[in-house]
Amino acid sequence: MNFRSIVHHIESLPPLSDTTQVVRKIYQDGAENVDISKLVRAIETDVALTVNILKMINSPLYGFSKQITSVSQAVTLFGTQVVYGLVVRYSIESAIIANLRPYGLSNSKFNDICHMQSALMSQWYSKVNLKDAQFLAPLALVMESGKLVVAQEVTQHTNIKEFINGLRNAPNLSEYENSLFGTSSYYISGLLFEHWNLDTLYVDMLKGLDFEHDGALKLGYYIDILDIVRTAVNVVNIFTKESIREASEIVADMGLDVEYFKSVCISIKETYIKNDS
Repeated sequence: MNFRSIVHHIESLPPLSDTTQVVRKIYQDGAENVDISKLVRAIETDVALTVNILKMINSPLYGFSKQITSVSQAVTLFGTQVVYGLVVRYSIESAIIANLRPYGLSNSKFNDICHMQSALMSQWYSKVNLKDAQFLAPLALVMESGKLVVAQEVTQHTNIKEFINGLRNAPNLSEYENSLFGTSSYYISGLLFEHWNLDTLYVDMLKGLDFEHDGALKLGYYIDILDIVRTAVNVVNIFTKESIREASEIVADMGLDVEYFKSVCISIKETYIKNDS
């Protein structure tokens, strides 16, 4: 199992669902130009997608006190970009069916972590820059997708217990993945997005998270914001004191409000613990 086998694995994946292709066309002129009525109709033609979007969006992690009962209501409350992220996430999970046991997680817990990352991006960064938060929150929701490919590869070609033990003893998750596969799961997420012709800026950000990049300053800034989120909450550390401290150091280096960031982390963690117990 190496980088070449992972690339071959990705190249063999089927295209995203027909509904997702239709939704992508609706977004082709930018999220700000989306015809909301067309978007709602496109999603509602797919019953399974509609049910899953409403299930995901009603997670307590997003902080809505009232039940969201329709796609149109979800678009109004969350915006077109977040809904697009939900569509892509469901489509990816349908295309890559994997057991996350190699990462020591149930699929349900993995799903919670992805939603916590998106919730953190949305709740924290919207106070810094609302427009950028709306752009980055969908990516935060799906940036762990590469781990689905890794999980499939490990399950098929490696001793799962050996992988889990190595992961537990590794000081850094991405470095551990790189030592085994010659890349990280975030870079693999970028390859997935590239394979499915998704947003090229998302591709560049995912590929640049663990490796040097030659992009513009704006790209580097976005990567730093994603790095903050994945440092605070990830498949190894779910808002631990250490992970929040490390993320807060990056927040401070960027000249952003550390105390507000910490308060959002603690709020999401408490919501998760309350609903997980």
